[in-house]
Amino acid sequence: MAKKLVRFDWAMKKMLRHKANFDILEGFLSELLSEEVKIKQVLDSESNKETEDDKFNRVDILVENEKGELVIIEVQNTQEYDYFHRMLFGASKAITEHIKEGSAYANVKKVISITIAYFDLGQGKDYVYHGTTVFKGIHKGDILGLSDKQVEAYKRIKVHEIYPEYWVIKTGKFSGRVKDKLDEWVYFLKNAEIKPTFSARGLKAASEKLDEMKLPEKERAAYNAYKSHLMSIASRNHTIEIDAKEMIKKAKEEAKEEFIIEMHKEGLTIDQIAKISKKSEQEVQQVIKNQPDK
Repeated sequence: MAKKLVRFDWAMKKMLRHKANFDILEGFLSELLSEEVKIKQVLDSESNKETEDDKFNRVDILVENEKGELVIIEVQNTQEYDYFHRMLFGASKAITEHIKEGSAYANVKKVISITIAYFDLGQGKDYVYHGTTVFKGIHKGDILGLSDKQVEAYKRIKVHEIYPEYWVIKTGKFSGRVKDKLDEWVYFLKNAEIKPTFSARGLKAASEKLDEMKLPEKERAAYNAYKSHLMSIASRNHTIEIDAKEMIKKAKEEAKEEFIIEMHKEGLTIDQIAKISKKSEQEVQQVIKNQPDK
């Protein structure tokens, strides 16, 4: 049976900011980016949230790796239609806040923005997406590259390595079928569980350090309150969604009834109206009978 672990967003809030637990984040980043990642320091704790709910909806952490790159890891729990804009703002903010005034543009920090979305962000069939900036010729179809001098000066091979890159992990789209080590991490992100057979970097440390049962009593109570609040938010959003669907259904029904009345005024027969509106003749007669007197 899989061990019950704390959610990754809670771990980010309370545990992964400590140097002793860097190995968990390093393992996750290494598997995602397909390279060995070492964290130099945490540059930023959670930014101020605008509302009380936002403290629970979103958790983020900003770290610097040993290559001097800035890595933003953000967990978003509920739907935000402008979330792509938030990703752009977050990456831009990190760039502007970590370059000295008057410094050369060459000192702009590379930013890697990673979103773990517990809602269906955008439209797509996959569960892991990667976005980079590529300059493609409109006539020749070639990809614009760096000159030899630029490669030597900036220690970059390709242009897109200079620009921010974005990763989106949509946990809800993950089927649960594990095919590789990154999938092992996505399984953990979705289920807060690690199977004994998993061997991805960082998961062994996560299994040992994020054991829910090892939390101190006070911290476990806070964690349970956090989970309860997330459930309350999800329940409220579910209710709002149902109410919205009901309002749309009601509006469509009222529009159809107005259409039936208009057809009746135009002299169409009950049989004709029923066929057009896809209602029974009895339903059409009832709508006509119930129309308000003018």
